[in-house]
Amino acid sequence: MKFFDINNPITVVIADDHEIVRAGIKRLFLVEKSIKIVDEASNGKDAIQLVTYHKPHVALLDILMPVMTGIEAVPHIKKHSPDTMVVMLTAFEDSAHLEKAINAGADGYLSKDIGAKDLIDAVEKVVLGERVFSKSIINIMQKKYSIENNQPTPISITKREQEILNLVADGLTSSDIAEKLSLSIRTVESHRYNLMQKLEVSNTAGLVKYAIKQKVIN
Repeated sequence: MKFFDINNPITVVIADDHEIVRAGIKRLFLVEKSIKIVDEASNGKDAIQLVTYHKPHVALLDILMPVMTGIEAVPHIKKHSPDTMVVMLTAFEDSAHLEKAINAGADGYLSKDIGAKDLIDAVEKVVLGERVFSKSIINIMQKKYSIENNQPTPISITKREQEILNLVADGLTSSDIAEKLSLSIRTVESHRYNLMQKLEVSNTAGLVKYAIKQKVIN
C-alpha cells in the first residue's frame, strides 16, 4: 500500500467549467496535506493537456463542460496518462451518464453532493486501485436493475468467480488478478469468460455494472 503525506502527496488535476466549484475543491484539499492540486482546467480538452503534462495520480472531471465533455476526455486521458485514475465529479445522478463514464474508462463516479470527508476518502481509495462511487449513484443503479429484472433468473457464481468479479470491479487487469491469486493468466481469463457468459455481458464494463448491482463496490 502506498503511503501519501505532505512530502509525497496525491497529485490531482481538476476540471470544471465553474470557477467557484474549482475554488471550493482547492480549498478543501488545502486542509488535507496528503492531497495536492497541481493544476485546473475549465474544459475537457484542456484537462487532457494538463493531465498529459503533469501525469497526476487523479483527474477529477465534471461531465458537462464546453469544448469537450468530461466523459469524452476520459479515453484520451487514459491513453496519454494510463496511470492516472479518472473520477467523474458531477451533478448528473443517472444511470445513463454513469454507464457512459464506465464504458469510457472512468475509475469512479461521484455526486457533487458528496461530503468533504467522503471526497477525500474517495481520492485516497481510487489511488490504491479501488473503484469509487457515491452511495446515491449505487442506489440509482440498484433501482435501475430492480426495474429491469422483473423476472430475475438465479445465477450460480462460484466462490472463485465472485472473487475475480470483485477484483475486476476494483480495476485490476487479468495479469494483476493472476498475480494476486497465484493463478495463471489463462485461468483468470477462463473465469472472466465464464462470468461474461453467465451474466450475459460482453465486456469488462458489463462485469463492473453487475458488481455494482451486487453491492461488491464500496
